[in-house]
Amino acid sequence: MTKFLVCLFPVYPIYLRKLMQSILEHRVLNNSFLVSAERCIYWQNKRTLILSDLHLGKTGHFRKAGIAVPQGVFKEDMQRLVTQIQNFKPEHIIVIGDMFHSHGNIEHEFFLKWRKDFSQLSIHLVKGNHDILKEKWYASADIEISKCELLIEEFAFVHDFTDCSVPDHGYIFSGHIHPGISLSGVGRQSLRFPCFYFGYTYAVLPAFSRFTGTYAIKPKAGETVYALVNANAARGELGGLLKV
Repeated sequence: MTKFLVCLFPVYPIYLRKLMQSILEHRVLNNSFLVSAERCIYWQNKRTLILSDLHLGKTGHFRKAGIAVPQGVFKEDMQRLVTQIQNFKPEHIIVIGDMFHSHGNIEHEFFLKWRKDFSQLSIHLVKGNHDILKEKWYASADIEISKCELLIEEFAFVHDFTDCSVPDHGYIFSGHIHPGISLSGVGRQSLRFPCFYFGYTYAVLPAFSRFTGTYAIKPKAGETVYALVNANAARGELGGLLKV
């Protein structure tokens, strides 16, 4: 059915848009997780917002290297985060790695100012391969650190599930690979969308930052994928989550 619906892309027909939602509930081990089209998950049972791969400072890092990247990318990512905080009103945030990108730059200083406005939120970072700032910097930002995994009851949070040893029981949330799903139409046409992937024993979140690429995944039968379909503002079309 999905392949038939997307055969008319890149113009999404109205009956496809009706299937898309900005928030969908996904249940794991009797816990409720609200999957957001803004690239994050709200864990209702723990009042916790879960996201991965913000790569804050990446655009500044590129600009320092002489590559012209608009600073608006950073501002847009931060505004989306603010909107999700306002919508879900979490008490905690878990970032599953690569919250920051490379060494310090002006965007990291902007984050410190942002942090003061949300000082009531606890932020826990499971460090990723790009989180190379000094420990005292994270302390100044009031960010709690886990170097490999964070365990909460029957759930484990890791950056790359292939790198860490986690308990055999329970369920794993991870990031790192920036998953994407390809949807095919007629005439060998296809489009790749960022996605949430929910396997039997682990999930992979999309990169929260839109300034990232994607890695194609191939889900198995019975696994769940939510594609993040882009909005087309020029045509007045909304984006959203499409369950594949």
